[in-house]
Order: sequence, then structure tokens, then C-alpha cells
Amino acid sequence: MEIKKHPIGVFDSGYGGLTILNQFLKELPEYDFIYLGDNARSPYGTRSYDVVYDYTLAAVKQLFAMGCELIILACNTASAKALRSIQQNDLPNISSTKRVLGVIRPSVEQIINLSQSNHVGILGTVGTVRSNSYPLEINKLYPQIKVVQEACPMWVPLVENNKFQTKGGAYFIQENIESLLSKDTKIDTVILACTHYPLLEKEIQKHLPKGVRLISQGEIVAKSLHDYLNRHPEMETICSKNGERQFFTTEFVDSFEEKASRFLQTNLKAKHLSY
Repeated sequence: MEIKKHPIGVFDSGYGGLTILNQFLKELPEYDFIYLGDNARSPYGTRSYDVVYDYTLAAVKQLFAMGCELIILACNTASAKALRSIQQNDLPNISSTKRVLGVIRPSVEQIINLSQSNHVGILGTVGTVRSNSYPLEINKLYPQIKVVQEACPMWVPLVENNKFQTKGGAYFIQENIESLLSKDTKIDTVILACTHYPLLEKEIQKHLPKGVRLISQGEIVAKSLHDYLNRHPEMETICSKNGERQFFTTEFVDSFEEKASRFLQTNLKAKHLSY
């Protein structure tokens, strides 16, 4: 009798979620993972709530059909615009045991341990910033913390086209950081609220004042997932553990493999998927 595999699903609109997956592989190397990138319809950052919800729900259903019992939306835009609706309205009709988690809540929960001044800056896509998900979630847990945001519409294209180390790339990075810091001079912690942005860390650090802490989500979300599995043995038991990784894209496989290998810093093979 064939033993059913239940990998952990990791979804993103494009490539950025690979920075989250990379940390999952370090934190939980024994688990099986499926990565699905909806590159054909990327980016999600400028799309409406309804469109992001529809696209994300379709991907979630596809990953469930592929055997996933647990899915991580490794995309800030999908987490901001679709996660709550999927959890509250769709999951009860799909399954009482399957789960979908996001990347915003784990990051927010750590804020209180990271900022000394209680002044926090958010760097994100237009969609994530417009959703106000970070200020809302932070103020729900820690009303004493002041949050300011800066939308960085050029950063994802800079990463995906490998242009962030050019003079033009440096200009846009510096411009956005200076704009963020001008909104609140007491900021001591900056959160990268887009999974593409960890690839820009070295460039971002060049323009941050000494003493301002830069927070990338990957490690936080990975430790949160580990903790979640420890607290939910019914899910931990069902997730398969063969160290297998599968990669799927809704766009051209060759292009995905080339760019994804840059994010994971290792060669990989992917398959095309339509749903």
C-alpha cells in the first residue's frame, strides 16, 4: 500500500517566498516541501483585494489537491489581502483539519522584543502598505508602538532583474529609506515586509543610520512554523518527513529555475503547473 505524502505547501506570487522557504529548509530540513510560484500573474502587490483573494484561494486549493495539509502564504500581499478570508470563510467548507498560515502575524509578534524606542518602520510593496495590515496588527497587540510605512514599488523589479547593485538601483533604495526615516526620526527598527527584500539587505544597510535594526522575516517565520508544529502534534504527525523538495511555477520553467536558483543559492528543477 502506497503511503500518502503530505508536504508543507509554500505559496508566493513569484520568487520572494523562496527566501522564506530557504529558512524553512534550515530550520526543518527533514520535512517535505512544495513551493508554488504564481509567476504568470505576478506581481500581486498592485492588484485589488478581490483579485489577490481569488488568485490565492486557487493556489491554496491546488496545493491541497497535491497533498498539502498545511500551507504557508510566504507572500506579504497574499497574507494581507487574502489570508483572513480564506481562514474564516473558505477553510470551514474545505476541511476541518487543513490549515493556512501567513507571514505577517509571526513578524508582528516579535516587534515588542526588537524595538527599544517603540517606533517602527515598514518597507513593503504598494499592496501591503495600502492594506495597513502591519500597523493594524501591531497596534492590536502593542498599541504603544508607532508605525510608519513606505511603499517601494521599484524594489521587486530590481531584485527579479538583478539590477539592485547598479547606480539606478542604489538611487531607488536610498530614496525610499530616506523617505521612511523622514516620517519619524525615532525609528530604531525597520521591517522588510516583502519576501524579495532580504536580497537587498546589504544595499539597505548602507543607507540606514547606525543603531537602526533591520529585520528580515525568514528566520522569524521559520521559528514560528517550528513552534506551531510543536504545539500542534496532530499536524506535525501528518506532515511527511523525507527531506523532499518540489518546485512549481505557472510561468516558464527555464526562467523560474534561473531566478529561483539565485534566491536559494543552489540549482533546482521546477515543473510548470496550470490550475
